[in-house]
Amino acid sequence: MNTRKDRFSEKMLQTQPSPIRKFFDLCIGHDDIISLGVGEPDFSTPWTIREEAFYHLEKGHTSYTSNWGLIELRQEVAKYLTKYNLDYNPTNEILVTVGASEGVDAVLRTILNPDDELIICEPCYVSYQPLTTLCDAKVIHFDTSKTGFYPTAEELEKVITPKTKAIMLCSPSNPTGRMCPADELEKIAELVKKHQIWCISDEIYCELVYDDNEHVSIGSFPGMKDYTIVLNGFSKAFAMTGWRIGFLAAPKELVSELHKLHQYNIICAPIFSQYGAIEGLRNGWAEVEKMRVSYRQRRNLMYKAFNDMGLPVVEPQGAFYMFPDIRSTGLSSDDFATQLIEKYKVAVVPGSAFGEAGEGFIRCCYATDINKIKTAMENIAEFVKSCRK
Repeated sequence: MNTRKDRFSEKMLQTQPSPIRKFFDLCIGHDDIISLGVGEPDFSTPWTIREEAFYHLEKGHTSYTSNWGLIELRQEVAKYLTKYNLDYNPTNEILVTVGASEGVDAVLRTILNPDDELIICEPCYVSYQPLTTLCDAKVIHFDTSKTGFYPTAEELEKVITPKTKAIMLCSPSNPTGRMCPADELEKIAELVKKHQIWCISDEIYCELVYDDNEHVSIGSFPGMKDYTIVLNGFSKAFAMTGWRIGFLAAPKELVSELHKLHQYNIICAPIFSQYGAIEGLRNGWAEVEKMRVSYRQRRNLMYKAFNDMGLPVVEPQGAFYMFPDIRSTGLSSDDFATQLIEKYKVAVVPGSAFGEAGEGFIRCCYATDINKIKTAMENIAEFVKSCRK
């Protein structure tokens, strides 16, 4: 047995496991638990996408693709991005990735040097902070809880220093569902250009927006293509979580460097997933709309339920998460989530998993069966009532 004290990386030993997966694992083997924890659509991948993948598997198309990804997919991605007034060359400004998550990791490893600062708007997706730390860079925790859960240029400018390398944005947001208003994005864009920093824009939920809201990419503002890295993928809108297929778009000089890392680390995304993604972009939009309408219905149900039980919550404008304030119960986020699953068989994620700004909140995912959501809301209401006695 290897007993060397230094047999593991110190940075990895200091990295905590994903707190989302902690509560996911608690549900395994327990059919009586209703999970509102993991951001996993309860829909199957649309049939037209599955059928296309079956076809290519039957034809024996199981080889590597170009490291860049299939040119047909990159061309479809380029066409798709014009929907948001983004203009990228499919040959050298778009890279196909193994989900948007690989894109996050690759971008951070490509742009960050030791002691660089990355401003992360919190609460935020759980991977941003640990992946930044693994690059020996410094996380600047930017609390958005006091400004409606979206960043403002005025507050961001206060934390920018000569060491600031980039700002990480996610709109619509995981975990809050909030969207950064277009006028605020425009101000942030001017700030980015003024300080010559990168803006990493995680837009994985851009197709899941509700009511009269419209997604705006920060990369669409004048001059911002030179500073923006757009991350996106197929997991959420097309219910393709297990296919692990995404993409990034950025200036060609940066994508050239990202391509090198991707060559060594990944080689290429699975070929059948790439063919499925092509079919999704060409013919899957009617199914995306059906899912979006269903999510909106579930959002409305959950939003009313939290208000009825007296837990304040900001109405989500996109994604499929809700982030209610549970401080009135007197419990920490972790204690609330732990007791809820143990006593009332409902799994949620403590807000503290998404940064210090998330303490006092919980994340609930409404991408699950509506009848299960109804039962879960009843159980949460009973738990909240018991906490207030």
